[in-house]
Amino acid sequence: MKVIVDTSVWSLALRNNSKVENSFHIVLFRDLITDGRVALLGAVRQEILSGIRHTDQYNMLKNYLHAFPNLELDVEDYELASEFYNTCHHHSISGTNTDFLICAAAVRRNYRILTIDKDFENFSQYIPIELVQ
Repeated sequence: MKVIVDTSVWSLALRNNSKVENSFHIVLFRDLITDGRVALLGAVRQEILSGIRHTDQYNMLKNYLHAFPNLELDVEDYELASEFYNTCHHHSISGTNTDFLICAAAVRRNYRILTIDKDFENFSQYIPIELVQ
């Protein structure tokens, strides 16, 4: 099964920090990459690349991410994302448009989501997402 990896995990994996090298999420992330099971949304790609100050680092990361094709989205993904937003908002749970787009794309394709962002646990109380545990 494919897994959509949230920006939070990508950010953790891209840090030069020996403490996170062997964390559960990073080990699993590496295994998913090796198995070719990582799905990357364009919005997540944008978040990963945003805010990088040095052109050389930006270009290196951009080239690295070329190994991960974009998960193609369609109108139904955006509509379902807005439904998920509305459902969660009705229950006083907030999230970003990218978060709900990840949720919609995962649900429509029967993918799981790998994240360290606790917001997704809150979402899962009201929308049918499946998180990697």
